[in-house]
Amino acid sequence: MGGCSTRAWPELLVLLVLPGSAWLWVGSAQPTPPGPTHPPRPQLRFRLAGYPRKHNEGRVEVFYNEEWGTICDDDFTLANAHVLCRQLGFVAATGWAHSAKYGKGVGRIWLDNVNCAGHEKSIGDCKHRGWGNSDCSHEEDAGVVCKDERIPGFKDSNVIETEQSHLEEVRLRPVVSGGRRQLPVTEGIVEVRYKDSWAQICDQGWDSHNSRVVCGMMGFPAEKKVNRNFYRLASKSQPKQKRREDVGPKKRLFTERQQLNYRLHSVSCTGTEVHLSMCSFEFHRGNSSAACGSGMPAVVSCVPGPLFATGSAHKKKQRQQQQQQGQPRIRLKGGARVGEGRVEVLRSSEWGTICDDRWNLQSASVVCRELGFGSAKEALTGARMGQGTGPIHLNEVQCRGTEKSLWNCPFRNITQEDCKHTEDAAVRCNIPYMGYENLIRLSGGRSRFEGRVEVAVGAGDGDQPRWGLVCGEGWGTLEAMVACRQLGLGFANHGLQETWYWDASNVTEMVMSGVKCAGHEMSLSHCQHHGASLSCRNTGTRYAAGVICSETASDLLLHAPLVQETAYIEDRPLHMLYCAAEENCLASSARLANWPYGHRRLLRFSSQIHNRGRADFRPKAGRHSWVWHECHRHYHSMDIFTHYDILTPNGTKVAEGHKASFCLEDTECEEDVAKRYECANFGEQGITVGCWDLYRHDIDCQWIDITDVKPGNYILQVVINPNFEVAESDFTNNAMKCNCKYDGHRIWVHSCHIGDALSEEANKRFEQYPGQLNNQIS
Repeated sequence: MGGCSTRAWPELLVLLVLPGSAWLWVGSAQPTPPGPTHPPRPQLRFRLAGYPRKHNEGRVEVFYNEEWGTICDDDFTLANAHVLCRQLGFVAATGWAHSAKYGKGVGRIWLDNVNCAGHEKSIGDCKHRGWGNSDCSHEEDAGVVCKDERIPGFKDSNVIETEQSHLEEVRLRPVVSGGRRQLPVTEGIVEVRYKDSWAQICDQGWDSHNSRVVCGMMGFPAEKKVNRNFYRLASKSQPKQKRREDVGPKKRLFTERQQLNYRLHSVSCTGTEVHLSMCSFEFHRGNSSAACGSGMPAVVSCVPGPLFATGSAHKKKQRQQQQQQGQPRIRLKGGARVGEGRVEVLRSSEWGTICDDRWNLQSASVVCRELGFGSAKEALTGARMGQGTGPIHLNEVQCRGTEKSLWNCPFRNITQEDCKHTEDAAVRCNIPYMGYENLIRLSGGRSRFEGRVEVAVGAGDGDQPRWGLVCGEGWGTLEAMVACRQLGLGFANHGLQETWYWDASNVTEMVMSGVKCAGHEMSLSHCQHHGASLSCRNTGTRYAAGVICSETASDLLLHAPLVQETAYIEDRPLHMLYCAAEENCLASSARLANWPYGHRRLLRFSSQIHNRGRADFRPKAGRHSWVWHECHRHYHSMDIFTHYDILTPNGTKVAEGHKASFCLEDTECEEDVAKRYECANFGEQGITVGCWDLYRHDIDCQWIDITDVKPGNYILQVVINPNFEVAESDFTNNAMKCNCKYDGHRIWVHSCHIGDALSEEANKRFEQYPGQLNNQIS
């Protein structure tokens, strides 16, 4: 949204796409080459349209002869739907709809009385009355329901977008100039793109519902009352000097130097629309500068959410409100950008997901506003933000769009046969324009997704920024995650500390060092860093930080119940532990033992590690740099893949273990998912999306050495990918915790759960657990 400009301009732009581009655009699956005796066949394109719908269903629209049109439902069959679904990129159809179930289309009705056998490569190959020859109305527009499985090679498009009309862009233009303009812009004149300029909206009849829609588009959850008298000064014909006196010596109204050009009037929104183009309105004709009569340009003032609040007083007020409300009962997970992710809700002290049945923009907008963002840009279905775990709490959520919380919307309780996590609902919300993407860029990479990181410093109002490099010392995956988010390029694939191979820029000065991010920040400037006092041991350009970004990422998760079911104690003789000792899988006191006599007491359990993300989990190191271990006779693709710890209730570590990834492979996969990684014969290592890797309890190092642990109540903790060596979409679910009681002979493990699966209150109860008095676990 910032283009290539190096300045963070304050105008907010929201794209309201033309009718044609708001939908799924797909070329014909296999265009038929022209024969020697026939003229070239027009290229056909297809899209699913209509509302409400899911990503794999909708009204079928065909682009023929440079015009979009529909298909009549006369004589329509499932065979027709099969052909159309394949051309839309789905493997087959599961049904079809008649009588404009997804709403009436506009324009031409291109096909009627279509009769396909089902094997045709294109709908044009089926029998029909001829292009444009129809006796139907749009009340007979046909729709299809496609099987939710994509043909390999087609672009993923599980998106429900809104129908939009002829408004292309809307912006909020601030009218007061003072010193440096602050982002985000929360108040200003509403303007719409008209030809090559901007036009105003007449505010006659303008109300808070209209303002709510505009604020939602701009990324703000709510609107507030605006002082219209302040702006009315600008629309009166007064001498400039007089108007400056009215508004103060340091302020100037922009509208003084711009002739008003009204293009819209009689705007009427209900407040639930996600775009201004969905409201009713009229265009002005003729002399637009005098079209508003006694009115003035529409002005709105918006309330920013907590992430975008400016000013200490405003932030303090919002913090107080959050403290009074307690822990939020809704969150987003798995998204690369701020304001997007899988929707999860807190119910009965446990986080769970929402099934995507009947999921639409109204419900998604309620979620977005509740979280402090604007209205929903997209309502995503089909686990587009990765699959969740645990319960699916809600189904068929049906919000009107006016609710303060998702919990105020009607919904249906889930039953076991209703939904799977492959149907988890997600959202993309409108967020305020902050201009962060203008303060960072990549150079030297083979594509726009990779390169050496360059940041802008000293970009004051009217000043040209000075571009410089980031010191690679200490740069890792978390820092790269923030850089990729700021660039708008998704997740980080790798964070690189040396970039000599990307030496293609004339920028050579280091301007930022000591960067240490938590991973959730919106900009590198929000992370800890050294500020003006740089400290970088290697200041040459080859030691500048770099990134490789990716639209998708893996997400590893431990299957907690299996740990609980398989935990047991084994006293293993020392003479059987030489290889384990070589790989540092025993406690440090083992070095003082009387080898090969005696034994070590081991807490054993199985680990089943699932990849629930949207990209395969691959070791950072390639095969050429894997380490061979002669004793166990295998390669390590990651030296530390998991940490195993025994903690006291107050968090003190009393025993620890670790597991190298000597064989990351697909042990088993979900139905319809094929295994891709196998360790045999020096094969590629990794975990495919939808598969899991099983480390059985009876293999070496799959334990914690508890020989020195005294009887008592403890916490067993397992952390996957503890050093963030490989990028994931969500690191908060990498830890698993269990309560355990050890009496010196036996161990009871219970209450195992993923670290972020419970409410804050339930987590406190877990940590304050007084311990087992006996072996009866309720």
